[in-house]
Amino acid sequence: MARPRDAEKARDLALRASAILQEQGLGISTERLAQLLDVKRPTLLYHFPTQTSIVEAALAELFVEQAAFVERKVGEHEHPIDRVYARMRAVHEFHRGQEARLLFLTQSIAVSGGTRALEILRGASDFFEPGRRAMVDGIERGVAEGTVAPCDAKALVNLVRAVIDGLTIQAVTSSRSVKPIHELVWKSVLEPLKIRRSS
Repeated sequence: MARPRDAEKARDLALRASAILQEQGLGISTERLAQLLDVKRPTLLYHFPTQTSIVEAALAELFVEQAAFVERKVGEHEHPIDRVYARMRAVHEFHRGQEARLLFLTQSIAVSGGTRALEILRGASDFFEPGRRAMVDGIERGVAEGTVAPCDAKALVNLVRAVIDGLTIQAVTSSRSVKPIHELVWKSVLEPLKIRRSS
């Protein structure tokens, strides 16, 4: 019977190993990677039989961290339109300063993931689906309650998602600030949909 995996040890190993792979490149041998991690090669292979499995685990952890960070920021707001705007800003705030990590992990998946690359990226998209669904539900509820102007909630969320994804890629490839685009989306798209009830 196989021994149970120590999830925390595997998580720590994946994060440290992915940082080494980012620095040393995917051409590093398993033997050398294990040396740099100060673990035995069989231990490394037990948890991660391939470099792709290391990158997958590190990317999954990045998404978990991102989701927790974003949900905290979104939770600071009540109005559904404010929550949508908070989500957009929070994603970019989370990745600020670690664009190289995001680029390395996603490119490594694309390069070494083989036929699984699309499946992995779809899984990542599915991971964030509950947050997108919550945005749609909140907007539709706001329309019904009269706090959001009538609109196509799904189209709005898809538009914001496109902005989030596009600016995330831009942040990886450019040093331009995302703030002016956030402000444009707020002023031109989101704020006009926000209805403030008079007291």
